[in-house]
Amino acid sequence: MHDSLTVANRFLELARKDRHALTPMQLLKLVYIAHGWKLGLTGRALIRDPVEAWQYGPVIPRLYDRLRTYKGAPVTDLLPAPVGDELGEEEMPLLEDVYERYGRLDGFDLSKLTHAPGSPWSQVYHDGAFGSVISNDRIQDYYEALSQAA
Repeated sequence: MHDSLTVANRFLELARKDRHALTPMQLLKLVYIAHGWKLGLTGRALIRDPVEAWQYGPVIPRLYDRLRTYKGAPVTDLLPAPVGDELGEEEMPLLEDVYERYGRLDGFDLSKLTHAPGSPWSQVYHDGAFGSVISNDRIQDYYEALSQAA
């Protein structure tokens, strides 16, 4: 498992290579979606950071804290990820696939995906309930079902 900042940095690198910029909302959603697909396809988590159900969708608080200074502006710098937290050969193609499929969607479209009826967020979030943890088991079940439907 990796730090969410390491995964976010890979998406920032892919976006730079593509001459594209990512906002904090896009990064938060892309890291969450990649984590979901890794769980759904392999049964193993991509990130070690917990995911919480906030009013505007699933959020990784550690990543959110590092991104909030950007507000809605594009993230211009790599994040201070832990030294030695390297992505493996198994993760790289997954992140590239997630970026290819979702990287051009704006934050609001990505948010709609993560708020879909039946999604882990919709199962956990209740009006006013802030910060409920969305379990990896719940995320895995959802993305397993998505992978079987595809």
